[in-house]
Amino acid sequence: MGREILALVMAGGMGERLMPLTEMRAKPAVPFGGIFRIIDFTLSNCINSDVRRVIVLTQYKSHSLSNHLKQGWNFLSRRLDQYVDEIPAQMQTGRSWYKGTADAIRQNMAHIEQLSPRLVLVLSGDHIYKMDYRLMRRYHDEKRTGLTVAVIRVPAEEAAGAFGVLEVDSEFRIVGFEEKPKNPKCIPGTNDCLASMGIYLFDTDYLHTRLDNDFDDFGKHVIPDALAKGETIYAWDYTTLNQIQEVEYVTAVGHRMRETVARASDSAYWRDVGTLDSLWRANLELVSARPPFNLYGELWPIFTSPHHFPPAKFVHEGAGRTGTAVNSIVSEGVIVSGATVRNSVISPGVYIHSYSVVENSVLLGGEIRGGNITSTNIGRGCRIRNAIIDKNVKLPEGTTLGHDRAQDEMRGFKTVNIAGSDDYLVVVPKEYSL
Repeated sequence: MGREILALVMAGGMGERLMPLTEMRAKPAVPFGGIFRIIDFTLSNCINSDVRRVIVLTQYKSHSLSNHLKQGWNFLSRRLDQYVDEIPAQMQTGRSWYKGTADAIRQNMAHIEQLSPRLVLVLSGDHIYKMDYRLMRRYHDEKRTGLTVAVIRVPAEEAAGAFGVLEVDSEFRIVGFEEKPKNPKCIPGTNDCLASMGIYLFDTDYLHTRLDNDFDDFGKHVIPDALAKGETIYAWDYTTLNQIQEVEYVTAVGHRMRETVARASDSAYWRDVGTLDSLWRANLELVSARPPFNLYGELWPIFTSPHHFPPAKFVHEGAGRTGTAVNSIVSEGVIVSGATVRNSVISPGVYIHSYSVVENSVLLGGEIRGGNITSTNIGRGCRIRNAIIDKNVKLPEGTTLGHDRAQDEMRGFKTVNIAGSDDYLVVVPKEYSL
């Protein structure tokens, strides 16, 4: 598997719907789940699937992402032909930057041919999921096809205008494709559509043939053109076929895990965190006792760059001034000093001062700069709810966020509606100081 396949991770997206979080970084570099970046989940899937030749194609504001890849993803052995390499956009075949997924691959075909893989796995660097790419490879070989597209079952109301939607026959051969239709076609007898995950497995020879044109994008151009020419393409159903195995085992500290089901509980989990609301919701899904997506599994670990912060600390125990965190993820380098944290994700390098209350929020923390630790500082008596606060933010004593939309917008903060609710989400940009 490791030598016959080359993975290409698309990581150059602007992520306009995630502004202001993507004002200074590419979408795959946005922090997630306390200590991770969004791209860590795709790269971890590669490592866990024995895909050890990985190229990350970057373009938009890639400095933060580049640093993350250098610091956290350089542990593979070059002697064994294993690596996670970054290739920035270089205008290899003209005077334009990447126009889309297909154009990005075309501009790097010379490099792909030098590496001589039998298969090319094209991945997106901005989704949260666990997937065993070996299962898709096995299916691809069994079907003897030049291209397999990973799909996920999505309710029609969610797919409308948001995903590329495929039609398949009884053998899961793709017979139709529409890019973000307003009225998507459902699987017969259901309200679910087959949505493209932006994951493509190509035979290298077929990929070369399919890119011998000026098409920009796989979903908009390459796949519809192949179908129009009568070519055989198959869909791989992630929802039902991604059978990541869980077995009974003993942890490093002697705890016996009794889950012996053949399918892990989060094997069908997939989130496109391309909007502020979806990113916030996916983060808060992690804090429950039985989260739909498990960060703590030892059989499918998620890797990232080390942060080198000191341990988290909770201090003071007095009336109205006890440092506590309930139903929350609290990362290293966090100090909860006489404050209360509920249902939140707190990233490394956050200092929350006495009498403050943080609820239903995601705080992205601080950084290591020049050997020094920077921090997000929440002053005394702050009241924060339904918020995403980017790195290195300083909020003075008594600040309220998420309680008065007009006041939050008057300060210049971006607010968005929370889907299915009358409430709203407020976002504080990086380096902000009131």
